[in-house]
Amino acid sequence: MESDTTEYILDRQVGFLLRRATQRHLAIFATQIPDLTPTQFAALAKLCEAGPESQNALGRQTAMDAATIKGVIDRLRAKGLVTAGRDPGDQRRITLAASSQGRALYEARVAQAQAVTRDTLAPLTESERDCFLALLAKLT
Repeated sequence: MESDTTEYILDRQVGFLLRRATQRHLAIFATQIPDLTPTQFAALAKLCEAGPESQNALGRQTAMDAATIKGVIDRLRAKGLVTAGRDPGDQRRITLAASSQGRALYEARVAQAQAVTRDTLAPLTESERDCFLALLAKLT
């Protein structure tokens, strides 16, 4: 039995379109914020927004698996942007925090990060942007 491939058009598939949109976004990000990757910026931003967190909690909050968040944090620590210390409430737990250098870098890049979002969504009208972001949030 042959499958009907006439209904499958790659250019209309959600995964393909999301990947292309992501590639566009990553290229824009790299030109606006060349000193951090998007995952590094996300982790640093969350630490600056929420305060100290365990690595596991930070991974959950930034939608990164354990291996990914470990690598991201290792690189941020090597750059001096994140510090690690013992949790005062549980000495067995390590908490991560943005260093003063990390907080300064984050604050210096927030406007650029907002520009990345603006430039990524530039082909859309304001109402399309609002709808698109609401629909993406619904998918997550």
